[in-house]
Amino acid sequence: MDQRLISADSHVRITEDWVKERLPKAAAAPYENAVATLQAMELEQRGGSRQSLEDFGDLAPGASDPGYWEPHARLAAMDRDGVWAEVLYSELSAFRQFHLAGDHWKEVARAFNDALDDFCAVDRNRLVASYQLPIIDIDHAVCEVHRLAAAGARSVQLPNYPTELGFPPYHDVSYDPLWSALSDTGVTISQHLGLKNSLFDVYRADPTPFKVIFNSLPGMMIVENLSFWLMTGVLERFRQLRIVFVEPLFDIFVLWVRMLDKSWSRGRDRLYPGVTTLPSETFRRQVSLTFLGGDAESLAKRYEVGVENIMWSTDFPHPASTWPNSVAIVEKLFADVPEDERRLILGGNAARVYGLAAA
Repeated sequence: MDQRLISADSHVRITEDWVKERLPKAAAAPYENAVATLQAMELEQRGGSRQSLEDFGDLAPGASDPGYWEPHARLAAMDRDGVWAEVLYSELSAFRQFHLAGDHWKEVARAFNDALDDFCAVDRNRLVASYQLPIIDIDHAVCEVHRLAAAGARSVQLPNYPTELGFPPYHDVSYDPLWSALSDTGVTISQHLGLKNSLFDVYRADPTPFKVIFNSLPGMMIVENLSFWLMTGVLERFRQLRIVFVEPLFDIFVLWVRMLDKSWSRGRDRLYPGVTTLPSETFRRQVSLTFLGGDAESLAKRYEVGVENIMWSTDFPHPASTWPNSVAIVEKLFADVPEDERRLILGGNAARVYGLAAA
């Protein structure tokens, strides 16, 4: 491979113990209570059943590699896979815990982000954290953006469905100072594929061993997030704001943007006040999608999505991951792709979005 591969979506196991080690003593018990409360809620949602990555066994070999939880081993795992740099997402959805920690939520949020930062500190050129931003208090969120940006942050992750956590939707003007801070610092927003509470009715009814019916649905639900960003005027008002959708279904996104264009064209003045640009144009200007490394069908959609809007990923260590065979898979998959397009998708776009060394 004659270029540096950059994975725009890989995962790391940040544990509750890692967070607790970075908490002041007074916040330890509130944090433990928040973890227990969330675990009880999730267990009830799942009808008493549990599912973990380890359940997939040899379908997810990376889950047993120490690179999943130890940073030096992670660099070694990346070297074996031929990957230069990764954007890392925590398996722990900490922003679902922050607001459950009572008056200590600030300490909990900072301890989590510090734990993720410490993992990446072994090589900040190769390990890029997507920090989880608390949205409980927007003034604090703005301060946290500036704190993280000053330390070199390039990405923050926001909850996909803020109303589930008791917060306003993202088109609410209360978020405007946050969008300004992110625009000014150049820190991108990530909307990673995630679970929506309303889907757990399907989970409880799903008879398949790995809940494959349930697990197939979040990729379709995430277009709800896309619509809220494109059709509420937020991206019109903040044209420097960049949104990265992680693990989307390209087919669904292509069809959805096409549908939004038709809807906007029919009744933009009455239906979408403040949205003066065709949704597909805003999408091309401000939205990126990650691409699962071995997905030929998504790669075939690259012209409809936009070659400059796609970033390759290994999805380490999930079952869909190309690890540890990414180079061989990429060489086969991209054999007929023009070199300029290949360079953008496999690293150039991520280098631009995240300010990394040239791919």
